[in-house]
Amino acid sequence: MLFHVRMDVHIPKDIPSETAERIKADEKAYFQSLQQSGKWRHIWRVAGQYSNISIFDVESNEELHQLLMSLPLFPYMHIEVMALCRHPSSLHADDR
Repeated sequence: MLFHVRMDVHIPKDIPSETAERIKADEKAYFQSLQQSGKWRHIWRVAGQYSNISIFDVESNEELHQLLMSLPLFPYMHIEVMALCRHPSSLHADDR
């Protein structure tokens, strides 16, 4: 199942910079493992914002929910999710 996910990050200004940097490093490592597994298919930065648009390819709503809740930055995110399905006019066979 494909999902379009927008993540807007809002790290509080009163978090010590060392803590924020550690959380960001943990987030990057987790993201890269999900990308290597094929579950986090694409990521794009939203220009001028601490936000991204991502495409996830997971087995279920529950799997996506668990992956998102496991993000180290999850407590500081506003997340919007849209389920996607293949458009009948798409030329790409891997759109599912």
